[in-house]
Amino acid sequence: MNVIESEATKLFGVALHFAGQALWRYKETMKLTIQEVAEKAGVGVGTVSRVLNNHKSVRPETRERVVSAMQELGFIPNPHARRVAGGKSYTVSIILQVVGTEFYIRLLSGLEKTLETHRYDSALFPLIGRERLERYLNSSTLAYQSDGIVMASHNLGDLYPDGRLPTRQPVVIVDGTSQHYDSIYLDNELGGRLAARALAALDGDIYAISVHQALDEVFKNTVFQDRMRGFKNALETAGRPIAEENIQTITFDLNNARHAAQTILENATFPVNIFAAADLVAMAVLDEARARNLEIGRDVRVIGFDDHPWARERGLTTLHQPVEAMGATAAELLIERLSGYEGAPRQVRFEPRLIERQSTMHTDTDEQ
Repeated sequence: MNVIESEATKLFGVALHFAGQALWRYKETMKLTIQEVAEKAGVGVGTVSRVLNNHKSVRPETRERVVSAMQELGFIPNPHARRVAGGKSYTVSIILQVVGTEFYIRLLSGLEKTLETHRYDSALFPLIGRERLERYLNSSTLAYQSDGIVMASHNLGDLYPDGRLPTRQPVVIVDGTSQHYDSIYLDNELGGRLAARALAALDGDIYAISVHQALDEVFKNTVFQDRMRGFKNALETAGRPIAEENIQTITFDLNNARHAAQTILENATFPVNIFAAADLVAMAVLDEARARNLEIGRDVRVIGFDDHPWARERGLTTLHQPVEAMGATAAELLIERLSGYEGAPRQVRFEPRLIERQSTMHTDTDEQ
């Protein structure tokens, strides 16, 4: 079993563990009552109720005291009672391409922690493919029955003439942009430029492996295109333009990543420098190089993009993107909309940063 498959198995086990822990905690905390929270916080039951329903009349210091009491007691409010009393679902729909990748697991972690702080549940609606996509274009779909919507990576609004979803509920885009909705995005072009500058400083030919996703044809998703545009432009500026035949574009599939790595390593003159547009692709390059007894950092230099938790263990130089922070920011902007904010759409830009490790350094030292 290779590293990527091993990580996938590990992630599934972690998910099961957390699900079991969450169920146990839920059963235990359901024994608590709103009266106990009120006593702990030193307020009336009505004040606790207003905090649970995000009522604007509660003073910030009182709200903080009540929330702290809930956290100390491990109190989980009865969602059905809240919905009946407040006329809300207290649920946020999260529409995303898939669920099982490291990127979306990290994004959901940031989203759900923040939503939980405001006592909102989340419901996941993965696109997966075009059949499910068509279902989400129907305004009566369950995804639009929640209080608000977060769309990750792909903006369904792009498929409508006016660029808006068929709903009046507040919408936030994360890992993408929209002129109609609050958007949180990473400057992927900057990430490509940072990778190019690092590789341009090294001797040896430069190669790149980009990624193309099927749903990119439907949506205006340019994440990987932006990364490659920044990469190519920065190499031009450095006086080391990359030949088009040195760029491979693959679908986001492990076998395709392995094949791309094999093609490059079979034809390259060493040392060789490779920019992989995603960490999972970079992992395939590292695995293939080691299978050929090539020394990472000397014969083969690799830069990935994402900085997933296991990248450090593999010594992968990569572009760090603060995925959890992006998810948390998306949730905060949506909560503000749900609390009455009606201002113009906001754009929040995050910057990647280069994390240099052994895959571009011919040393045995630890990460700086």
